[in-house]
Amino acid sequence: MLNFLRPAFARLFNPVVQALARTPVTPNMITVAGTVGVCAAALSMLPIGELFPGALTATVFVFTDMLDGQLARIKSNSGVYGAFLDSTMDRIADAAIFGGITIWFMRTDHLLACVSLFCMAAGLCVSYVKARAEGLGLNANVGLIERPERLIIGLTSIGLSGLGVPYVLPIGMWALAAGSAFTLWQRMRAVYLDATAKAATVVQEPVVQEPVVQEPVAQEPVAQQKAAGTEEV
Repeated sequence: MLNFLRPAFARLFNPVVQALARTPVTPNMITVAGTVGVCAAALSMLPIGELFPGALTATVFVFTDMLDGQLARIKSNSGVYGAFLDSTMDRIADAAIFGGITIWFMRTDHLLACVSLFCMAAGLCVSYVKARAEGLGLNANVGLIERPERLIIGLTSIGLSGLGVPYVLPIGMWALAAGSAFTLWQRMRAVYLDATAKAATVVQEPVVQEPVVQEPVAQEPVAQQKAAGTEEV
């Protein structure tokens, strides 16, 4: 949904990326460093109620997710492992953000702790469904709320709550839980429809039975049949 913002952020970070391209820094280094920063901010500040500083710091490191891709294109060293590492680090960062706020909710609101925990689990499942479907050759490229939307809703509601805006955090968590559940249903339905359609188009080749060729029975000479007295009359 928010892919239209990527070109604007790409132009914004382009000077930083160009500077990094002249250094030995690799895209994988940026990926890991960004994840470490997000985890450190989320797990050190959110559980103790420092919501705005934690959300702001995590957001800054989340933007490094765009730097590694741009740097990889400039250095022309993007590969399969880079994509795998980036996806794996994204899951760790997401778990840290929602895990950190869940710990805070456990101290303040047990119901919201359950909602936040569901957001974390549903977000991981949404990503897993797509990855698993693509591994099976099926299409799951649909979804109302994907990772950018999850992070924007989650971090924005956390940060605004830290600034004292009332009710924004419960509304954000409930909306995110509902949206994540709906997105999970969308992707599972898309995979089911795609799998059903592909199964219906499989043409079963008819089994062609080869004709059985019976070998001719050797006939005894008439003279031998007469001699044996077996000639038919």
